[in-house]
Amino acid sequence: MSDFVSLNDISTLPPDHAEKARAKTQAKAFASVIGELVEQFAAVQSHALLIIFQGMDASGKDGAVRAAFARSTPAPLRVHSFKAPTPTERRHDFLWRVHKEVPAKGQIAVWNRSHYEDVLIQRVHGWIDEDKVDARFEAINAFERNLQRDNDTVILKFLLHTSKEEQREQLMERLLERDKNYKHNPGDWHERERWDDYRAAYDDVLRRSEVPWTVVPTDKRWWRDFVVAREVKAALEGLDMVWPDLPAGESAGKYRS
Repeated sequence: MSDFVSLNDISTLPPDHAEKARAKTQAKAFASVIGELVEQFAAVQSHALLIIFQGMDASGKDGAVRAAFARSTPAPLRVHSFKAPTPTERRHDFLWRVHKEVPAKGQIAVWNRSHYEDVLIQRVHGWIDEDKVDARFEAINAFERNLQRDNDTVILKFLLHTSKEEQREQLMERLLERDKNYKHNPGDWHERERWDDYRAAYDDVLRRSEVPWTVVPTDKRWWRDFVVAREVKAALEGLDMVWPDLPAGESAGKYRS
């Protein structure tokens, strides 16, 4: 398990050396490389890729996805947002609804929220006891191990780390800006009242997860885009993919008239 201490010890701002203009330029360049690698990834079909985004409301999960995959073909991409469980989902074990969304080889699944909601919101609200929390962490780690070992699934997990002040600004924009009104959800303000409880629950997620998380400071969206794109690019490059050859017996000369 991780030796992580606390999110309270990690800044929600970019490091002092970060330069906005340079980071934005690099993020766009990374997105172009990602686009090329995604096409190759879909052709090779040697691995699956699961990308998980967690974070408090208005931490910028959708924006991070848009920036990283701005130049990618949509065919191998599947983006899924996990909302409150439906009545059917509640009649199954908590992993049932997420297992249906795991990617096949050659596919990239991007999850806006995930199975970690079941040890976050349910824990914060006291809907499950600590014995159930422990059991769910065991199940989550086993689930992710199985994806990695049984289907060569690469798992990237991003915790979008925002400050309480920045969250308030983002939530207010949803009230004040016409083109963002559709995002407003009164429930986000109610959950905000449990900020410290969520922070403690996220700390525990980071400590008890076997597959590590990348904590991404998001008070400056340009830094969020840079970090996420950098990590996605590195993960795809790390697969050392080679374009597949033509099937045996096929060649360009065969079809020249």
